[in-house]
Amino acid sequence: MLIHLLQFRGTCATNRFGRGAGLAVMLGCLLLGSAHGADLPAVVAAFKPSVVGVGSFVKTRSPAVNFSGTGFVVGDGLSVITNAHVVPDVIDTEKREALGVLVRRGNETEFRAATVVAIDKTHDLAHLRLTGAPLPAVKLGQDSDAAEGMDLVFTGFPLGMVLGLHPATHRALLAAITPIVMPSLSSKSLDVRMIAQLQRPPFQIYQLDGTAYPGNSGSPVYDPGTGVVLAVINMTFVKGLKETAITNPSGISYAIPVSYVRDLLQQK
Repeated sequence: MLIHLLQFRGTCATNRFGRGAGLAVMLGCLLLGSAHGADLPAVVAAFKPSVVGVGSFVKTRSPAVNFSGTGFVVGDGLSVITNAHVVPDVIDTEKREALGVLVRRGNETEFRAATVVAIDKTHDLAHLRLTGAPLPAVKLGQDSDAAEGMDLVFTGFPLGMVLGLHPATHRALLAAITPIVMPSLSSKSLDVRMIAQLQRPPFQIYQLDGTAYPGNSGSPVYDPGTGVVLAVINMTFVKGLKETAITNPSGISYAIPVSYVRDLLQQK
């Protein structure tokens, strides 16, 4: 409440329609702010059942589950979106290793097998498909719903199974919508990875004022008022320039716009 009061005090005090109108504007803004803040716990509670862990399972392995990142359920409740780099390159079928997702059921964790439907390595996205009963699905928004300066939240597993399969939610300001290729100050700072990116068609990525960790890869980024997904956390594109994961997180994270998720879901 205090934050909203400070934000709008100057506007109301200098409102050209007079003191009364200024107070009305302030009260309206405060009421909207209060409602927005009160909605967030409910939005997060409704959203969490759609967030899953992604990894592989071998019954005879210790630990049996190899956690690799976060995913979230969309569509008919059997489609899961995550990062491409979260999906293991090789599954050891001889040892009966299975790709799948981890679902929290009260105090228990359930492993659900999954297959890869489509991979988009350019935008680091993957579409997995489950069998069996559908899970709660979240709604996808549009790129036009995102704007610099807006408040966002993301939910995932920041340190994976280290903290247990308990999804955590973090706030993040959409700090910038920027091209994926970061400019280099000189040719000496170019490396093979950056040169490869320069050869690809550029696309926009969201820079977030929030800290994400390796387990957050694939986490959904959504509107805190509506729960509509606007992006997917990514930890690889600018990692070499901006952060060193757990040892020295920068407080700047990156997310893939939701339009690329929509495109991926069209692939069979």
